[in-house]
Amino acid sequence: MFGTGSDREVDTIVIGAGQAGLATGYHLARRGQEIALLDASKAVGASWRDRWDSLRLFTPVGFDSLPGLPFPGPRREHPTKDQVADYLAGYAQRFALPVMLDTRVQAVRREGRGFGVATTRRCWRANSVIIATGAHHTPSIPRLADQLDLGVVQLHSSTFRGPTQLPAGQVLVIGAGNSGAEIALDLATDPTTKREVHLAGRDVGYIPNLGPLTFQILQQFGRAGAVLAQQGLRGHGDPLGRIRPGQLEATGVQRHPRVTGVRDGMPLLANGRVLSVAAVIWCTGSRPDYRWLQLDVLNTAGHLRHRGGVVQGSPGLYTVGLPYQRSITSHLLGGVGTDAHHVAKKLLTRAAPR
Repeated sequence: MFGTGSDREVDTIVIGAGQAGLATGYHLARRGQEIALLDASKAVGASWRDRWDSLRLFTPVGFDSLPGLPFPGPRREHPTKDQVADYLAGYAQRFALPVMLDTRVQAVRREGRGFGVATTRRCWRANSVIIATGAHHTPSIPRLADQLDLGVVQLHSSTFRGPTQLPAGQVLVIGAGNSGAEIALDLATDPTTKREVHLAGRDVGYIPNLGPLTFQILQQFGRAGAVLAQQGLRGHGDPLGRIRPGQLEATGVQRHPRVTGVRDGMPLLANGRVLSVAAVIWCTGSRPDYRWLQLDVLNTAGHLRHRGGVVQGSPGLYTVGLPYQRSITSHLLGGVGTDAHHVAKKLLTRAAPR
């Protein structure tokens, strides 16, 4: 897998060519680094195009720009997923970033002071590696899903595209964060099919509707704000950004407490009620999958050990785009550029001649 004479050598490998990878590539390329951005998708922005049809960002256009290129459109509008995909593709083209598509990373290991990176196309060698794949790789679905009646159609938010995937009858969306709330609203307002829509899960609250300024203020809280937010949320999801208080109820979405089990093949709520539904959509998040990292850099939960994007225990390894990496907005389109700049500075400081 490693060590062939045809290995390509560059200064830095960036794994992932989404918003985090592109922003990082921008900062490194303009400072003279020879880089390569490796992405498993067949097109830049594909991860956005492959999500559900009605998806819009919960951050407004005024807070959706990557470094060097403003996001087009009125500042208070919320762009669609395809507009985001178009913007990312245009960004890569505008700055001539060396993106290698359809290139899945299979392994990363230490080689001397640098790294060897094996992919489905070729092997690479680099002094530094930046992981820009985010933290959401594998759908996280509770075990009780296996106990539901076989006649209940089940989808995860990552495979949901639109109402036509679902049979007639009641549908339960499990998980009341941004994804769950947006999907429930999509189903409740679908003009082609009238169905009862239920949304189960903890009330995560709302971000004040102050436009782009809200997210700029949140970003200024920095690491301290990120720590406080994580402690307050305790893994229960970010506050709702685009949906306003009362909007779900106004469209007929029925709110419920969390699902605690299954009774007679149907979801059992914390208040003891059983919902007889035809379909369930799991909006329960995803978990990281770094099995291709042949390095001792993960904690017991499978997350990268890092400090502000500098991975601990492996000099030359970095990460960008993780939730709450350096601020509350680190994983957002408009917030990732600040972290990318920080990580690029750390990398270049290490790479500078002594």
